[in-house]
Amino acid sequence: MSQLDRAELAQQGALRADGLRAAGVELVALTFVDNSGIARVKAVPVDRLWSAAAWGVGASNSFDFFLATDDIVDGTHSRGPVGDLRLHPDLDALVPLAAQPGWAWAPAWRYDQEGEPHPQDARALAAAATARLAALGYNARTAFEIEWVVTAADAPDDPRSATAGPAYGYARLSSQARYLRTLVSTLAAQGVAVEQIHPEYAAGQFEVSVAAGDPVRAADVAVLMRETIRTVSEHHGLRASFTPKFAPDGVGNGGHVHLSLWDGDRNLCAGGDRRFGLTGTAEAFGAGILSGLPALLAIGAPSVVSYLRLEPHQWAGVFRVWGLENREAPLRLVQGPAGQRDRAANFEVKCFDLTANPYLVVAALIFAGLAGVESRANLPEPVDVDPGTLPSAERLPESLADAVTAFEADSALTSAFGAELATTLVDVRRGEIDRLGALPPEELCAVMRYLH
Repeated sequence: MSQLDRAELAQQGALRADGLRAAGVELVALTFVDNSGIARVKAVPVDRLWSAAAWGVGASNSFDFFLATDDIVDGTHSRGPVGDLRLHPDLDALVPLAAQPGWAWAPAWRYDQEGEPHPQDARALAAAATARLAALGYNARTAFEIEWVVTAADAPDDPRSATAGPAYGYARLSSQARYLRTLVSTLAAQGVAVEQIHPEYAAGQFEVSVAAGDPVRAADVAVLMRETIRTVSEHHGLRASFTPKFAPDGVGNGGHVHLSLWDGDRNLCAGGDRRFGLTGTAEAFGAGILSGLPALLAIGAPSVVSYLRLEPHQWAGVFRVWGLENREAPLRLVQGPAGQRDRAANFEVKCFDLTANPYLVVAALIFAGLAGVESRANLPEPVDVDPGTLPSAERLPESLADAVTAFEADSALTSAFGAELATTLVDVRRGEIDRLGALPPEELCAVMRYLH
């Protein structure tokens, strides 16, 4: 029997459509993120929102096997051109798009034709991970940092074409002040709480940080932010790139994740009796993530180009260490200022990038953290220097192939993902290695520059 209350969904869809029409919305974009990190979309007229909510919109099963380059790979669970899934918008996440008048957006759940959840629905996996946390009495607050490079639309290969001046310099902000102001106001109009925005290290590079929230919502916001940045950039004669490595000799774009563990309204990353104020539970959660980082890279750094960014002394976090406010550690404990740590303290995972599916990322981090909690794991000694200067520091996987091997060996993570999704992720990652792994760095960067 279907898990969907189709009559209720139709009614709610019709009610939401009435509100959207009053706001001038004519079309609704429904997105899901595939296993290669690309947001795929179907759109419906607002008058058909009730039907999409109740009965879904058709989408091929083959999207699970798409590469970012749009090549479709084979895999154990592939049905080729056969079969159909249904995209059902999450009406609670529906938002009119301030940068695209007449449009609204909603992330979609994927079901089969019988109304059963699709086992490769990344958003459903993120919701399941969050529910597992809740069943143990915990909740997580999560946020993604978005880094991107802008170029002039008529010079898309030159990041110096859009900004000039020193890294983090006011001159860079001034050169695109109107663009950044529009971007922040657009995000705010769409319900995204921006906490800061600034020029980054690389030429043409910016970063925006937002308030933490529920993990599924955080992944939704990551999708919405990226598409909003892309659209606002185009309106200002710019082109946005989220690639981990714009050029082989440049600094890459990260997709850092901030994650704190809570017991009700108590932040377990502060006020405890462990190092730096961690509670025992939060330390075990962090230890689970640190232990699982080799396998987690197959989720959070899932592209061949990701490993051009993961180099020592680049603040990307390439050694399996952790530390207090250590920006060279892949697991950084952020305390926040004295007096605010009970709200601000969190773990930051720095080795991930924006080729990742954000729903898979939050699910994987929660499952890894829970594995640490269940085993009562302890963090090793923290590192307070650049780990690249320590001869004993363990290097994380240096290639996608090595990360995939680590993922396959992590039985806790693959079990949590389920056999079908875990197997397909391996098939897709190896398909990307076959397609892109032999390309020289310059060509690889060019191919991947504007796909995500």
